[in-house]
Amino acid sequence: MSASPQAITPAFTLQRDAHGRWTCHTQGVDHHGVQVVRAFPLTAPDEDIALVGGDGHELAFVNRLDALDEPNQRALREALAEREFMPVIERIRSVSTFATPSVWQVETDRGATELVLKVEEDIRRLPGAKRLLVTSGSGVVFEIRNRNALDRASQRLLERFL
Repeated sequence: MSASPQAITPAFTLQRDAHGRWTCHTQGVDHHGVQVVRAFPLTAPDEDIALVGGDGHELAFVNRLDALDEPNQRALREALAEREFMPVIERIRSVSTFATPSVWQVETDRGATELVLKVEEDIRRLPGAKRLLVTSGSGVVFEIRNRNALDRASQRLLERFL
């Protein structure tokens, strides 16, 4: 197990401007309307992150998020959270049928909701057999971070589709 790298001060700073847009200050220049993009959001969410200017060109690249100083790390996490929307399923309350399409009633980290599972292939296993992605009929992707951590009733309902 490797230790976390020591925090470094990068050649950029990321902060909001007076209009609430993300601004990257690098090499003495302020770039407004910056987007923060992960290269591998599912398999390596804290590695290989690019800061991209409004013209689409890369302004800065971060190999590892935990190598940044705390202010930039916090700003990058905030910018990423604004850009990405992936609710986490914490509990499966019910499913309409064990065949697809099926309507699921779920509790997420963002509240209760309903999703339609069109086909069983809309449940994808991620590296490490415990993580799953569930794509709803409307295209919203939900994450199950650890299927073994779900309550027993949720696990039983999920197993019918795996």
